[in-house]
Amino acid sequence: MTDPLGLISNTGAPKAPGAPQGPNAAGAQQGPSFKEVLMDNIEQVNQLQQDAEMAIEDLSTGKRDDVASVLVAKQKADMAFQMLLQVRNKLVDAYEEVKQMRV
Repeated sequence: MTDPLGLISNTGAPKAPGAPQGPNAAGAQQGPSFKEVLMDNIEQVNQLQQDAEMAIEDLSTGKRDDVASVLVAKQKADMAFQMLLQVRNKLVDAYEEVKQMRV
């Protein structure tokens, strides 16, 4: 399906009729795909959670005595997970809305 108004293009500006559109259009900016960005963010959240768990384990075994840095690591991991969860919820809501559209 094409975008007749040009509203879904990378620049957001409407394209002239007959102008090339889509990912193979001349001059289109090639950046990371949505999937790549999402997977990178999931990996970052996972790494933050692993770091926080390691910090907690180090604190409990006596390898670390800085409680504040452990709390900060745990809070960063929690906030990153909450943000990722909200992105997921918005994606599910958008999918449900698109699913309800009639064509």
